[in-house]
Amino acid sequence: MSFSSLPTKVQSLLFLTFLIIYLVTLMGNSLIILVTLADPMLHSPMYFFLRNLSFLEIGFNLVIVPKMLGTLLAWDTTISFLGCATQMYFSFFFGVDECFLLATMAYDRYVAICSPLHYPVIMNQRTRAKLTIVSWFPGFPVATVQTTWLFSFPFCGTNKVNHFFCDSPPVLRLVCADTTLFEIYAIVGTILIVMIPCLLILCSYTRIAAAILKISSAKGRHKAFSTCSSHLLVVSLFYVSLSLTYFRPKSNNSPESKKLLSLSYTVGTPMLNPIIYSLRNNEVKNALGRIFQKALGLRNCIP
Repeated sequence: MSFSSLPTKVQSLLFLTFLIIYLVTLMGNSLIILVTLADPMLHSPMYFFLRNLSFLEIGFNLVIVPKMLGTLLAWDTTISFLGCATQMYFSFFFGVDECFLLATMAYDRYVAICSPLHYPVIMNQRTRAKLTIVSWFPGFPVATVQTTWLFSFPFCGTNKVNHFFCDSPPVLRLVCADTTLFEIYAIVGTILIVMIPCLLILCSYTRIAAAILKISSAKGRHKAFSTCSSHLLVVSLFYVSLSLTYFRPKSNNSPESKKLLSLSYTVGTPMLNPIIYSLRNNEVKNALGRIFQKALGLRNCIP
């Protein structure tokens, strides 16, 4: 149903807004991937994990936004049973993996600040590969179990999903069977998926804060904090929007308000991540400058 309750003019305005955000998200995250691959100065572990985050954000957007744009223009407000299950599966997959990848990035910042001399040894290619696998793996079992279980229920009555994508709660309302066990599993699973990475991030930043406070010079403290400020901002945006969406009391959780909150982590955060990492990161800005200078230099050399 997306935003069908809104006037047509408002839906058209939303379409243009989300289209611009979608294109900025794809270009911004693609640029982060290309820049961190092209510039040798950005071949450090931090940017390796940042590339993975940008890839996740692109995937998350491709799963949700194109269909939402189509429904806003009323091209096709329907989705097949298999299409709905597929969209739910990959939204779970990318969402869960982002939680764990953000925790991995926090650990990377902890090692970089608390053990700077041992950082290249600890975060070698083998360790990076293992941490990446650990970050990407949880999405598979979580998405498989939750999607398969939910879509094994009988559906009857209305076939209208009151959301802009096939999320678990609005699809669950269409089930005509006892879903108590599934709901308990979903609540416990969501808490664990959100809390475990969140606790790992809090532990990492507690140790980081203690290490930064021990630095005697103000310049040294500022430099140490600046290396993790972008990640801390991204984590805050992601977890605040996710918590407001899934952990609010049901009495305060109307379908329309949940749609607006869901937009923050499905559309807003993926767009802001590359902006935060490019505008607040001098290394990325300098790398962009070098690449543009090289491109202009090659252009001027062409007769």
